[in-house]
Parts: sequence; structure tokens; C-alpha cells
Amino acid sequence: MAAMPRPALPHLHRERTRHGATVWYVRKGQGPRIRIKGEYGSQEFVAAYEAAVAGRSGPRAAAGPAQGTFAWGLALYRGAQAWSALSPATRRQRENIFRPILEALGGSKLTAWKRGDIAAGRDRRADRPAAARHFVEALRGFFQWAVEAGLVREDPTQGVKVAKPRSDGFAVWTLDDIAAFRARWTLGTRERVAFEVLLGTGLRRGDAARVGRPHVRDGVIRIATEKTGERVAIAIGPDLARAIEAGPTGDLTFIASAEGRPFVKESFGNWFRAACDAAGVKKSAHGLRKAAATIDAESGWSDAELDAKYGWTGRRMASLYTRAASREKLSLAASARTKKRTKPPAPAEESAGEKAKKTTKSSA
Repeated sequence: MAAMPRPALPHLHRERTRHGATVWYVRKGQGPRIRIKGEYGSQEFVAAYEAAVAGRSGPRAAAGPAQGTFAWGLALYRGAQAWSALSPATRRQRENIFRPILEALGGSKLTAWKRGDIAAGRDRRADRPAAARHFVEALRGFFQWAVEAGLVREDPTQGVKVAKPRSDGFAVWTLDDIAAFRARWTLGTRERVAFEVLLGTGLRRGDAARVGRPHVRDGVIRIATEKTGERVAIAIGPDLARAIEAGPTGDLTFIASAEGRPFVKESFGNWFRAACDAAGVKKSAHGLRKAAATIDAESGWSDAELDAKYGWTGRRMASLYTRAASREKLSLAASARTKKRTKPPAPAEESAGEKAKKTTKSSA
């Protein structure tokens, strides 16, 4: 493995001794130097590096994935810049994808992975388009890094395509849906607090579940979004302010369980969906985010303003909403002009002579 490249791993340092030997060690900040034994990239080296970064003692680092395997490559990937650059939410999502792969194929050789293997995994998820897309994206990120790091020569995900779903995704809440939920869950209920937080902020489910008073200053919520890391500032409107005041809320988060504790994102989604079902609304928390963006766009928010509130970048998502709002306004304006043009003309006013003739005939 002498020709193996040197991926930049966090806290890993290299120095050359006066005898010309290369020594590797881990050091976090100003902490102690921990010597890493073994040839760079070997099973012993990877295990020792992971143990040092995790703060474990040396003996526990004896076992590790075999060199050249998927598990070995993934262990190096987790310490690379390409992995740390991903948002915490994306890393968690991809860990959930990698976990079953590790259990089934962790010992497989990286060089044995072919395009057909990726395509087969995608096709096994054909009934779940989003899962198929995330599967391919997770492996693509890993293998692209592996090519760059010199672990493999070719990226087996190259050329593997994922069909875009034909649906528009989560259904948007209508004004009738909003009215139905508010009628079922009045002020003073936990469900109403959750609803107003989602609609009033437009935050994603995970961010809505963790936002609370520590994020508020001078009537403005400021929070770094979980998915992209973008920091957003959202003014608290009257409806949300009334719901927070009526409660009940948690100590740290506005949305809280019956015991007053914050929700985990997944359990919050299930709980809120049950509240929607009880209100006769077959929609989701994300559908409320789309409703909030639709309302803002129809109220005249610009692409830049929508990006700032919803944590989007590049104006692509924002333009979808502003474009739809503009099209509706143009359509309604044209319809109004058409109605005005096709309005039946008023009856012509009779002349004095015609009126006299009718009067004479009537007398006769």
C-alpha cells in the first residue's frame, strides 16, 4: 500500500523523524498526541485512528474492517472532509442507508462493486422513489470520494439514473384544510401550538420540533436549519404569538409532548399526522410548509425574501412559488378583463318620437 494517497483526515498529523521514518499521530486542538501505529490505510491503522479520535483506549481498537472492503472505505470516508461538509441531517440520513449495506456487504471488496449492483439496489426500491433516490445519492457521494482518494479507479454509480416521481410531492394545505384543523384543535391545545408553529414559521418538521424560546429575541425567531445549515430569521406573527401564549409549550421548545419534553423529528411527524387525521385533513407537516410558502408568494414576497425565510439557496425553489402566484394573478386579471368585455350592452334609450308613437298606439 506504499502508493496509497493521503486523504486529509481530521486531527491526523504526519511528521518525519530524524531517521527519515514517517510517523502519524492524532491531536485534537492542544490535547495530547496519540501515536497511530500500522501502515497508513491498513486495518490496524484505521482502527487505531478511529479509536484515537473517539478517545478510546488502544486495546479496544484491535479489531477493525479488513483493508480494501466497503466497511474499511466507509470508515475512512467518515473521517474525510467530504463527509464532514454534509449537514447533520444528511449524514444521519445516509448513515441509515449505509447501516443495512454494512451488515450485508461490509466485507465486500470496493473494487468488486459494479454499476449493476447500484442499479439493482435502486430497482428494489422502485415502489419508494424517494428511497431509491437517496440510496443512489448516498453511494454516489461515497464512491466519488473513493475515486478522488484513490481507493477505487471507477465510480460504479456513474450513469445510474433515478426517475423523478410524477407527483408534486406532499400535498399543499388549502384554506379549508387550515380552517378545519383550527376548528378541531382550538387554542390551548398542544396540537394547535404545533400547527401554528409549522404554518407561522414555514420550518421543516425537524426544525419546528426544536425551535423554542431560546431562539427568540425581540419577536424574531433565529435558527440554523438542520438540513442545509442556513440561518433564518422569522418574525412571529399574531396567530403564532396567540398560540404560544395559550400554550401548552415546553421549557425549551414550543412543541412538546404530553410530558413537556421535546419531540424527536420522526415521532413528531407521526403524532402530528394523527392530529391531522382527527381533524379530517389527510395532509402532512411538510404540506403546511408548502402552504406557508404559497401564502407568502401570493402576498407578494420576492424570490430573495422567500429564500431568506425558508433557508433555500439559488432562488430555484422560491421561483416555483412566485411563478405560480404570478401565473394565477395574471390568469385572474385576464379573466376579469374578459368578463368586462363580454358584458351584455345596456338597452338603448328610446327617443322622444318613439315614445310618442307608443303612447298614441296605446291610446288607440
